[in-house]
Amino acid sequence: MSTPHSHLNRLLSANAQWANDVRQSEPTFFKDSAKGQAPHTLWIGCADSRVPESVITGSRPGDLFVHRNIANQFHPEDDSVLAVLKYAVDHLGVEHVVIVGHTFCGGAAACLAAAQSGNTTVTLEHLPPTDPLNRWLAPLTQLTSTLGVTSASNDEALALVVDENVKMQVDRLSKTPTITNAWVNKNSKGKDVFIHGWVYDLASGKIRDLEVTRGPGQ
Repeated sequence: MSTPHSHLNRLLSANAQWANDVRQSEPTFFKDSAKGQAPHTLWIGCADSRVPESVITGSRPGDLFVHRNIANQFHPEDDSVLAVLKYAVDHLGVEHVVIVGHTFCGGAAACLAAAQSGNTTVTLEHLPPTDPLNRWLAPLTQLTSTLGVTSASNDEALALVVDENVKMQVDRLSKTPTITNAWVNKNSKGKDVFIHGWVYDLASGKIRDLEVTRGPGQ
């Protein structure tokens, strides 16, 4: 019989089993992990529960530094993502930053619906314009309204919005002081930093590189 906390209890039980399995296969793993981290990549992705970055990339704890939000946005005025970026580049010395969108993104779909209805200022009409979701999605809704997607099929239009969204975030990221400084002075480990744009396909489980990589001199 299900209890109010049965899902959480299963999470805790699975965690205990995972920890035991890791200790058996790599006895020093957790001791070594506790000494510090040296991730090679900062992953900026969507908060969607179907896109767990470590799972879909087969990564181990310590490989990825992570920031996730609705529709994988990079807002230049958002202190949260700016702090994550600065810490990742200037303190952890990551060499790669990936902006990762995904197919059938709910945030992108909401922006598409708003743009197709002619609304470029409020994404979710049932919420006040000042609602956090509307404020957060506003830049993507404005981008979507410029893509000419009113005549395309919804699947094609949404795929275009997802791709163009990632490209916009890569462009925004490339203009931040943390990145422009890293391109002149390298990261804290003396290595170059590169920005990439990817899209994860929910239907196939595969990641597609949009080939919009930016780096020093690019």
